[in-house]
Amino acid sequence: WRAGAVAVTLGGDGALLCHAGSTPLVVPTPGSAEGDTCGAGDRFAAAASLALAQGALVSEAVQVAVAEASAYVAGGGVATVLPPSAPTVRARSAPGPRALQPAPRGGAVADRVGVAAVATLLGEVHAAGGTVVATGGCFDLLHAGHVATLEAARQLGDCLIVCLNSDASVAGLKGPDRPVQSEADRSRLLAALSCVDAVLIFDEPTPETALSWVRPDVWVKGGDYATGGGDASVTLPEAEVLRRWGGNTVVVPYLDGRSTTDLIVRTLAERTR
Repeated sequence: WRAGAVAVTLGGDGALLCHAGSTPLVVPTPGSAEGDTCGAGDRFAAAASLALAQGALVSEAVQVAVAEASAYVAGGGVATVLPPSAPTVRARSAPGPRALQPAPRGGAVADRVGVAAVATLLGEVHAAGGTVVATGGCFDLLHAGHVATLEAARQLGDCLIVCLNSDASVAGLKGPDRPVQSEADRSRLLAALSCVDAVLIFDEPTPETALSWVRPDVWVKGGDYATGGGDASVTLPEAEVLRRWGGNTVVVPYLDGRSTTDLIVRTLAERTR
């Protein structure tokens, strides 16, 4: 069809954007709105078309469209645009949370960190036929951008495991002045989030070894999906590892203006004033 990109709407789960040969972008809905979804697809298409006409990248247009369609459903949907004499439309609920959920998160936060915690979680989810999602990073100074990525990742499956760079790994990647927070503190903060089910700390420069053990169904990275007009291909370095067991890699959008490095720079600037 000579299409530069294809966006597939996923109802209450948002949308999936694919470019030829690229890692797909998953754009989750901003909330869990319920209501009649009649007309939501039209709102999505109209919002995406308008954004593209105004010069947005394809990835940006899909994000705008998901937000617009979600707001439309949350605001009452087609009932808000029908004349008073029109027949009423019976509301239908949007897809809710996945039926499968891990066992209740009891015990201390520390109990969700480490090999034993991850192994227990994997056993429970696999036994129930669930989908294991993983993501990774240094998470040196936890900020809103991190939380948005983690929440979006958790929506893609039945559990979320965070592969966390150890102190030695962070120092090797970012220099002797990093990390700002120890791996013990970083892992506890992550494990305390409701969207994180377990944390696995690894010492290597990349999460390849950790991924080979966890073998997630989906590996999620947060980031700018495309540049150069929205047609650039994105290949995550972990994609080849995931292919070994049939896993998939996806990207979820960043929140603009959130960066650990920027936070550190601003903090140091304030101290020197």
